[in-house]
Amino acid sequence: MKTLLPFLALLPLQAEPLFEITKHPNPVAIDPQIGGLTILPDGRVAAAFHRGEILFYDPSSSSWTEFARGLHEPLGLILDGDDFLVMQRPELTRISDTDGDGLADSYLTVSADFGMTGNYHEFSFGPAKGPDGSYYVGLNVASNGAGIREEIRGQWSEIGDLNQEQMTNPSKEQWTKIKGSAGRMYSRVPYRGWILKISPDGTTTPFASGFRSPDGLGFDAGGKLLVTDNQGDWRGTSPLYTVEEGKHYGHPAALVWRQDWDGRDPLKVPVEELDALRTPASGLMPQGELANSPSQPLLIPDSWGPYAGQILIGDMNQKQLVRYLADEVNGFQQGATLPFIANHPKLGNGNHRFAFDQDGTLWVGKTHLSWAGAEGLLSIKAPPADIFTVTSCKLGKEGDHQTFTLTFSQALADDPESPAIKRWRYHYHAKYGSDKVDTTNVPVRGHHLSPDGKTLTLTLDVAKGYLHELDLTGLRSKTDQEIEGSRLYYQAVEVPE
Repeated sequence: MKTLLPFLALLPLQAEPLFEITKHPNPVAIDPQIGGLTILPDGRVAAAFHRGEILFYDPSSSSWTEFARGLHEPLGLILDGDDFLVMQRPELTRISDTDGDGLADSYLTVSADFGMTGNYHEFSFGPAKGPDGSYYVGLNVASNGAGIREEIRGQWSEIGDLNQEQMTNPSKEQWTKIKGSAGRMYSRVPYRGWILKISPDGTTTPFASGFRSPDGLGFDAGGKLLVTDNQGDWRGTSPLYTVEEGKHYGHPAALVWRQDWDGRDPLKVPVEELDALRTPASGLMPQGELANSPSQPLLIPDSWGPYAGQILIGDMNQKQLVRYLADEVNGFQQGATLPFIANHPKLGNGNHRFAFDQDGTLWVGKTHLSWAGAEGLLSIKAPPADIFTVTSCKLGKEGDHQTFTLTFSQALADDPESPAIKRWRYHYHAKYGSDKVDTTNVPVRGHHLSPDGKTLTLTLDVAKGYLHELDLTGLRSKTDQEIEGSRLYYQAVEVPE
C-alpha cells in the first residue's frame, strides 16, 4: 500500500484565521433571524427576532430565555437604562420589566408619528441613541413591487401620477400595468425615506431626507450620525452617509415631505437639479466587490487594537464585513472603505446587527428577510494586537498634486512598489444601480516610506467626485504577515486646496 505522507508534506499549510469565530445555538421553535442586538450589564446577549420575540442568551450556559414577544418585525434594539427600546415596523417602543420577574410587562409607545401604507417594503430601522440623548430611526420608502392597503396611517400625498384608489389593493394584472407610474420607490405618507429624531418624551422631528433603505444607523467617536443605504434606484452603489439635520441625501421620493418643497413630482424634476440638492456619500462600497446590502455601522472599541475608533459595517450578501476610515477634507467627512474579516470560513453572509460586550467580543446577529443572507448568532473574539493592517488613509496635497498617506499597524517589510490605483464614478439616475463610469488607471508620481516603515505617502492626481481603488495586495510586514484588508476604496468628494 502506497503512503501519501511524502506528498502531503509538500502541500502548503493553511494559515490560521486571524479572527476566532464561534457559532452559537439557535433558540428552540423561534425563527432565528435577528433584527436587533444589545448586551446586558451581566454579559448576556439580548436579541430581537424577526417574528417578534426578544430573548436573552447566556454564553456561560449556551441557553436562551424569553423576555418579550408579540412585536411587529423588530429591526433594532438598544438598552436604555433599565429599559429596552425596540423599533417595530409601526412604532418605537419602550419595553420594561417593572416587577423584576425577568419578563417584560410594560410596552409603551414612544413614537408612532410617521405614516404607513401597508406596502411590504416599509421597513423601520433603529434606534441609535445620540450624544444628545435623542433616538434616531430610519424609514424605508415603499416599493412598486406592490401597491398599498385600504387602511393607511398618516396624510396621503397627492403628488404623483397615481391616486390612492388606483394604488389600493390592485390585482396583480392591474398593478403590472400601472406600477411604473408609481416610481420604483415611492413616499406617499410621512416620512418615508427620512431619518427621524425622537426625544425621550416622544417628540418626533423630521431630521434628514433622501434615503432608500437605511438599514444601519450608528454614531462615530465624534458623535456624528452614520447611516448606510442600499444600492438601487438613485443609488449607483451602496453608500455610507454622515447625516446632518436638514440635509437631503439623494433619493428624491422623500422630497415631498420637506416643508419648503414646491409641489412638483420629484421624479419629474431634472436630474441636474436633484443632484444639486443632495449631500454626497462619505464612503462608497462597490457593488458585488465590497458590499451589496450594507447594514449596521458600529464604533470599534479600544480592545480591538489597531482597529480602535474605526467603524465596522455589516452586509447581508457578502461573506465579509466592511471597515470605514474617516478623513476630513475641506470640512467634509469622507474616507475609505475596505474589506474586513474577509474569506473567513466561519463568517458567512447575512451579517445584520452587532454589539461589543464588556470583554471586547463582537456579537453578530444574522438575517435574510426573504432576500440573500443567513440566520443565527455568532461571536468574534478581539484579534491579536500585532495584526498587520491599514489604520488610516488621509488625502493631502503636495505642490501641484495630491497625496494619499497610508498608516499601517506594523512596519512594512521593505520599501514596496507603489500599489496599483484606478478610479471611477457612478451615475446618479433613476435606474437601478450603475455600472462603473470613466474607469481609468491612475499613475503614481512618487512615493515615500517613513523611517519607521509605518507610513507610506503616495503622490498622484486625485479626481474630485471619483472613487479611488488602491490595490494593497502583496504588502507584507517585517514580521512577514500578509495585510488584512487588501483593497482600499477612497471616495474623494473633496480635494485639498
